[in-house]
Amino acid sequence: MLNKVTDSLGNHIDRLDYIRVLACFMVVLAHCCDPFVGKFDNSNDWVTAVGVGSSLRPCVPLFAMISGVLLFPVKLGMLDFYKRRAKRIGVPLIVWSLALPLMYYAYFTAGVQTSNANIMADNYTWAATLDKLWTWLFNFNYDTTPLWYMYMLIGLYLFIPVISAWLERAKREEVKLFLGIWMVSMMVPFVQMFAPMLGYAGNYGNLGIWGVCDWNPYGLFYNFSGFMGYMVLAHYLTKYPLDWSWKKTFSIITPMYLVGFGITFWGYLETQKLYPGDYSKLEILWYFSGIQVFMMTFAIWVLMSKLPLKENKLMKKLASLTLGIFLAHFFFVQVAYDTLQATTLSALPAFVQIALMAVLAFTITLILVWGLSISKLTRKSVM
Repeated sequence: MLNKVTDSLGNHIDRLDYIRVLACFMVVLAHCCDPFVGKFDNSNDWVTAVGVGSSLRPCVPLFAMISGVLLFPVKLGMLDFYKRRAKRIGVPLIVWSLALPLMYYAYFTAGVQTSNANIMADNYTWAATLDKLWTWLFNFNYDTTPLWYMYMLIGLYLFIPVISAWLERAKREEVKLFLGIWMVSMMVPFVQMFAPMLGYAGNYGNLGIWGVCDWNPYGLFYNFSGFMGYMVLAHYLTKYPLDWSWKKTFSIITPMYLVGFGITFWGYLETQKLYPGDYSKLEILWYFSGIQVFMMTFAIWVLMSKLPLKENKLMKKLASLTLGIFLAHFFFVQVAYDTLQATTLSALPAFVQIALMAVLAFTITLILVWGLSISKLTRKSVM
């Protein structure tokens, strides 16, 4: 997702600017749903937030697909590729892993009141903040939630030179076979969720399937699952563009998106009935690697690829700032939520509050990131 503006051959692809900005705003909008979804109270506002959030699940897969277009084929040696990626991803990861906990600490020690159930006073003592300033080496925390993507992205970068070498030699049918197996892997979470309902009692208490157990997390489809499939898909669609008429395009992508959204939304509502407030079960319906999310992502990608999108200087500038917005926006979503809850705007319907929060958080974060991008001292933290 890093803000590289050209592909591996040095070509700028204008439509990726639009997709990147769209995906970035979708991420912000999705996080603005979280305070309402997290209540698990089955209210109208909760259902609305689940619906909006469900429609936005393609946001991160779209970023992965952008990376697939920009980074394949790899023209550098493996070590040189790693060095270049490390320079781009290392500084932002370190800076925001340190900055965000400090920003939250300053925010809450200033006496700000919040009704967000995810925020607890003991998480924002100075001692707790100091722990966050070094434990990011192991994983992200609540303050740095968006940074989960950075750890995952590093893993993709490590494997990209390997898969790129295969893609350059692979025949079209072989890539299609890879993508077919990847699509099957996206159904694994659902099989695992429904297996106990069909009598599966697990292996020594572990409910993993197809080889997954307490001593082995690497199941049957492990090596074909995840975001790498989205990158390969984007490369495939770039190398072999779809020659569809508008009529054919809409006849395929419209039902794909609607069915994908329907499964995600309805499935979340039904899972809440079976496992009230059980986030581990509910999150399965929002997995980015779920088959239904793929359906929505594919639909959006195909539509954006077919639209006559031309170079736009403003869009290009916004696209160059999306990395910083992605990394910093979560804090300002909190600020936007608290601001609305402290006013009469909190009485507005959830979808209006979510939209207002998204515009406010996106705008404030954009201004901050733009300011940081001006100075050479801070530019690498956001670009």
